Order: sequence, then C-alpha cells, then structure tokens
Amino acid sequence: MKFKRVLLKLSGEALMGEQQYGIDPQRLRDYAADIKLAVEAGAQIAIVIGGGNIFRGLQGASLGMDRVQGDYMGMLATVINSMAIQSAMQQMGLKVALLSGVYIDRVADSMSGPKAISLLESGHVVVIGGGTGNPFFTTDTAAALRAIEIKADAILKGTRVDGIYTADPEKDKNAVRYERLTFDEAYEKKLKVMDLTAFTLCQENKLPILVFDMNSPGNLMRLLNDPAVGTIVTN
Repeated sequence: MKFKRVLLKLSGEALMGEQQYGIDPQRLRDYAADIKLAVEAGAQIAIVIGGGNIFRGLQGASLGMDRVQGDYMGMLATVINSMAIQSAMQQMGLKVALLSGVYIDRVADSMSGPKAISLLESGHVVVIGGGTGNPFFTTDTAAALRAIEIKADAILKGTRVDGIYTADPEKDKNAVRYERLTFDEAYEKKLKVMDLTAFTLCQENKLPILVFDMNSPGNLMRLLNDPAVGTIVTN
C-alpha cells in the first residue's frame, strides 16, 4: 500500500447522487463500502466532507446574508453530511468517530490532532465535520489543515472524473489527463485542484494531493496501491 494514512476529501454535492439536493442513501452506501474495503486492507482513513448539497456560506452572502453567519451555517451543513456517512459506515460494521471543528458536544467530540491520530491507530475511521471552525475558510482548506494535523501521507480528493485535465473533461472532449504534476506546474497552468489557501498549505507541508474518481466502485482501494489511478500533485 503506497499510502497508509490518508485524508479523504469529498464534496457535499457528491452525496446528492442523481438527486438535485440533499443526500442519496445509495451513494452513501457505495462510499461506505469502498471505505470499508480500504480499512480492512490496513488503511487509516480520515474524512472531510463539504456541505454544498445543503448550504454554502458564499451562497448565503450572495443573497444578502451576513457572510460570517452564512459560513457557520455551511459548517453545520458539513456536520449533517458527516453524521450521514458516519451512520452508513457504522451500519457496515466499521468503527467510526465523529469530530468537529465547531463545538457540538451532543453530536461530536471536538477536533484535535492527537485525538484523531489515537482513534485512527485504534482502527476507527475518523470523520471531521465543522470545517476549520472559523468563517472565511473552505472545506478544501479544512481538509488540508486536518491532513497536516493527523500527519497524513496524502490528501485524496474524490471527484466525478479520474484526475486532473487540461480542461473540464465533461465539457471539452479534447481535454488531456495529467498523471503527475508538481505544485508549481499546477499553479502555473491555473489548474483548479483545490482553493489557493489549501493548495499552499499542502505545498508548504510537502503533502501530496491525489485527485481521482470516487464514483467508480473499488477505485479508492486501487488508488491506495497505485497513484496512477488518479492524478498526483507533489513537490
């Protein structure tokens, strides 16, 4: 296994499946099944999920809502998604702990690096909701921060496509897939891998980012053994 401890970043929109809003139970089960395969093979997995299927802070700000208030609403949306995937994985027999950057004592323990590492080493999947706990930061940045805190070997960014392309492959049939990029190359080519704050955090901490298709069954396990399943961005 190339990567033992990883931070899996999923978008909230991915949980919608074929729906227009909310959470698709079948998509949750599919993701949980793939995560179970990887954990049973010896991987230590932490998960950060966005909240865009429910609410985005920027969306609220565009409608005239206070940005700080909107961002906190977005953080709570990530907690809802985190609870959903926690439940799906528990139903498959996995040990799952839910931590949060926002203090919600009846739902989740507060996030700390040492606590998350201890849980990972004891065989738990650790789901981390609540973003960074602060407004003005995306869940991409939260994923980068949490990956560094838990001393992850890599961030795995699960998407609908099998890597990073020269253009959006869903819109441009001539888009070419990259197998490997450096952080500098991705920045110079203006490839939108993660937001700039998250991207810089990963580069400064020499944390690889792997972008892959999470919607193909078994792909997570394949990626852990072979980075070429997706696109890897490294120093």
